[in-house]
Amino acid sequence: MNELKGKKVLFTSHTANFSKFNRPFMRWFKEQGYEVHYASAGEEEVKDCDRHFSICFNRSPYSLDNFTAYRQLKRIIDRENYDIIHCHTPMGSVVTRLAARGARKKGTKVIYTAHGFHFYSGAPFINWVLYYPIEKCLSKYIDCLITINKEDYLRANKKFHTKNIYKIDSVGVDLSRFASISNRQKQNLRSKYGYGLDEPILICVGEFTTNKDQAFMINILPELIKKIPNLKLVFAGVGYRMEPCQRLVNDLGVQKHVDFLGYRQDVDKLYQLSDILVSFSRREGLPINILEGMATGLPVVCTSVRGHVDVIKHGLNGFLYDCSDQGAFIKNVLRLFSDKKLIKSIKGHNLEDVKKYSVDNAIKTMKKIYKK
Repeated sequence: MNELKGKKVLFTSHTANFSKFNRPFMRWFKEQGYEVHYASAGEEEVKDCDRHFSICFNRSPYSLDNFTAYRQLKRIIDRENYDIIHCHTPMGSVVTRLAARGARKKGTKVIYTAHGFHFYSGAPFINWVLYYPIEKCLSKYIDCLITINKEDYLRANKKFHTKNIYKIDSVGVDLSRFASISNRQKQNLRSKYGYGLDEPILICVGEFTTNKDQAFMINILPELIKKIPNLKLVFAGVGYRMEPCQRLVNDLGVQKHVDFLGYRQDVDKLYQLSDILVSFSRREGLPINILEGMATGLPVVCTSVRGHVDVIKHGLNGFLYDCSDQGAFIKNVLRLFSDKKLIKSIKGHNLEDVKKYSVDNAIKTMKKIYKK
């Protein structure tokens, strides 16, 4: 008889969109006989769960919605008697850890995956004042903390209360979906999506936020166009900074060089038709967009920040540059476009390096943690 039969697990995140990272683990729990529940703001369907609860989580720590979310979630947790609760995202996990305090006394195990603490080396002072005390205090209310980069792991081990702290390589990349394709397949994709075969394409995938800093790239695009007149910049993602970035593109008169594609479910194809993956983030946990791009063989040019430096080895599988260093970014992009041998070498390294970040390896690692 399966010893896990009849048990329940709850996953939480402030946004339902995050559930896509949990789906492999949710499927694994269902295979073990668990009833799988999910709690989120409910803005979209969550797949691979038996029940999905809509909770009014709010991303802002100042929103009163989170007090209501606490009451909503506590009622569910007290009623359902979960064996395991696995929480994600900053505010989703804050509310969940507080709401699950009573359940932990009855035996529920609470796991928190930190996808990049807001306090880090070089972070604004306000981040340390606001977020560090909260995370340290709430570490008393979990049974296990999972980190995804070296800096967070070392800090948590030194400062936090929970004794069970792990570092995993990532939440997992589906290497069967994100894969390298032939030049002929790439040409066919470009024709299908309306891009010229001779257009150099930079791709940036991610939410439009101040942290992701897409405006950095837009501001230096006129300078890059002088060197590469037919350059294309492709953005995939949405967010509150999208409209300001669109206005900036119009103000600079570079509309024909930039495509805002919005939220996409075909990012694998977008990586495959592109030439270089770029990122301008000021803060990262462990960037899934970088790993997905690596899996398709793309060279990467990204900021030298926590998370990026865990994955990218400068000059070997991509290039790192200091935040806001326009000259270094331009230099690295031009170097890649002018050196086909370098691109081929980087592609080989990335296709090999990304294997340890596969979803299969992530499941193997998480299975061990769950079973403990």
